[in-house]
Amino acid sequence: MSGSVFGKNITMTTWGESHGAALGVVLDGFPAGLELSECDIQIFLDRRKPGSSKVTTPRKEDDSVRILSGVFEGKTTGTPISLLVENTSQISSDYSEIASYYRPGHADFGFDEKYGFRDYRGGGRSSGRETIGRVAAGAICHKLLSQMGIEVCAYTRSIGDITIDDSKFDNDQILSSITAMPDAEADKKATDLIVKCRENGDSIGGVIECKVTGMPAGIGEPVFDKLDAVLSQAIMSIGAVKAVEIGDGIKASTSLGSENNDAFVMSDDKTVSKKTNHSGGILGGMSDGSKIVLRAHVKPTPSISSTQQTVNKNGENIDINIKGRHDPVVVPRAVVVVECMTAFTILDLLISNMSARASYIMDFYSEKH
Repeated sequence: MSGSVFGKNITMTTWGESHGAALGVVLDGFPAGLELSECDIQIFLDRRKPGSSKVTTPRKEDDSVRILSGVFEGKTTGTPISLLVENTSQISSDYSEIASYYRPGHADFGFDEKYGFRDYRGGGRSSGRETIGRVAAGAICHKLLSQMGIEVCAYTRSIGDITIDDSKFDNDQILSSITAMPDAEADKKATDLIVKCRENGDSIGGVIECKVTGMPAGIGEPVFDKLDAVLSQAIMSIGAVKAVEIGDGIKASTSLGSENNDAFVMSDDKTVSKKTNHSGGILGGMSDGSKIVLRAHVKPTPSISSTQQTVNKNGENIDINIKGRHDPVVVPRAVVVVECMTAFTILDLLISNMSARASYIMDFYSEKH
């Protein structure tokens, strides 16, 4: 299967299936010398693991990460970093029935058409558990960015029709709330809505917002590897994401130029800045020095217990009720996935920018002599 590798200067190769022995990632091209432990990565994996709240799947997994290579005496070595997380709570019998039909909203039909067969146990490679590797690799990139003064923070902006009030934004709520919402009042309303959906045998989607602060201007390659283009690819590659917005996003299509343009001004510290940020921190495919703002629109979990119509492998129309352990909403657990994919992409393009000017290369090597 191609398409399991992402990145240019640094690459992540994720591997493993939902009901296989383990899942993981190989992070290649990462610089040597960063202090790294399994604890640095586990903090992020704990944010996406199942069974962590009353609105997630009851499947219990520790998702404990093991560093197999690329770290020596507590520091990255510059060689491939291989990370592994074992599956310990898979119940494949929950999925034996679906081998004979295609689940609505899933990749079942596409896999059969492409490969001639599929791993029906939890979706195999198309399962949300594939994101374990993304989070593990992104956590390492996140740590390096933080040491550079660049912070990446994602959170739930909305679930269904419940949206946070920005005036009540509390950063501490992101990690302590059930929904990953930074608004306690919205969190309670959204939690009630999710519980109601689950009781009705249904599910719901939402929007994840991610902000990057401390980003220098000029990051991103102006044609095919635009910063917003690569970020969009990274985020859209997450299974449940159906749309990505940068800055004003779709609102820009109904705005006037006089409304959408961000005026440039000189700041008190004699640097160029903007009065507004409709661009979401990206102009011409490059960072403009202001806060990067993106949003990922996440669909409802397709595995629901309500009766649905589908087709079986014999070409017959049938009604089904999907069994097994499923999230009534994937948004809260996907927040950290969006955050880590953003961190990985930002770091990859920062490395590209190191060769953008001849002076950068000469300055770097002149310091060696």
